Amino acid sequence: MTYTTPIQRRPSRRIYVGNVPIGDGAPIAVQSMTNTETTDVAATVKQIQAIANAGADLVRVSVPTMDAAEAFRLIKAQSPIPVVADIHFDYRIALKVAEYGADCLRINPGNIGNEERIRAVVDAARDRNIPIRIGVNGGSLERDLQEKYGEPTPAALVESAMRHVDILDRLDFHNFKVSVKASDVFLAVESYRLLAKQIEQPLHLGITEAGGMRSGAVKSAIGLGMLLAEGIGDTLRISLAADPVEEVKVGFDILKSLRIRSRGINFIACPSCSRQEFDVIGTVNALEQRLEDITTPMDVSIIGCVVNGPGEALISHVGLAGAKNKSGFYLNGERQKDRLDNDNLVDELEKRIREQVKRLSAEQIPVKQK
Repeated sequence: MTYTTPIQRRPSRRIYVGNVPIGDGAPIAVQSMTNTETTDVAATVKQIQAIANAGADLVRVSVPTMDAAEAFRLIKAQSPIPVVADIHFDYRIALKVAEYGADCLRINPGNIGNEERIRAVVDAARDRNIPIRIGVNGGSLERDLQEKYGEPTPAALVESAMRHVDILDRLDFHNFKVSVKASDVFLAVESYRLLAKQIEQPLHLGITEAGGMRSGAVKSAIGLGMLLAEGIGDTLRISLAADPVEEVKVGFDILKSLRIRSRGINFIACPSCSRQEFDVIGTVNALEQRLEDITTPMDVSIIGCVVNGPGEALISHVGLAGAKNKSGFYLNGERQKDRLDNDNLVDELEKRIREQVKRLSAEQIPVKQK
């Protein structure tokens, strides 16, 4: 039987960002953030569409000015997924985007001015049933906390978060989620662990400013993987210095690896060695690019020789076990009579994988288990 370790999710309140449920056992939502100029409506909408096509449940858009708020109105009207408005300091911008239908306000209550201004934003969110995300970042802690702790620490991040939580509690507003991000993996992980014990609201996970495509994906996978395996986290964003679409892909790959949520093809591929009977690396890379449009969860094993090939194929929807000239082909764990020519693997595998996707969708064929 396939080995599984059930993950017990941390109990939390349920909130909704648009029509997307967050917390209380809902599927962990994957989101990204646009990096276009918000005032460039066409470019921003185009990027949001690409992010949505990659599978994102939510998208965040920075709204730094009133001009950007006016653009937000047009962006929101064209977005295929719920839009979170990211606002710092200016409460008037928060009021404006709330009026324009923001699905969530990413704003720290303590940073937008006096009690009257805070209450105005909270009342606007309450009246329109808009949740708030409190977002604490290790790189922008309050000055007094920097002086108190000397440097960002888990206790400092959580104290900052609880200041904002206390404001919302005082105003009897509980429709919010919280993040305590840091670029250091251990700082972020321990901060989330501490916060998870103190509040019942959903937690938004992220390793902030994680870095470039490769290093950022690795840091995020380690940090978020530790938390998710402990049941902590209700929504996530992978912060990469890369195309936002890549953030979505990495997010789903992390969830897929932990068997928390599946979308698209899970490629099981050997790193290749001198036993390989075909170009494993080239074949897998080509198939990943060609099959990005597939959203149906399925396992595809591409193994270069017969040492591990048949075993992996037994628990895959589609499997290939390398052999000289022609390789063994499996469907749903069963060896097929015909073998695939090693000189034409990419085209033939793409064709057969797409055929299997249709069958899976129509018949809901399960994966055979060991």
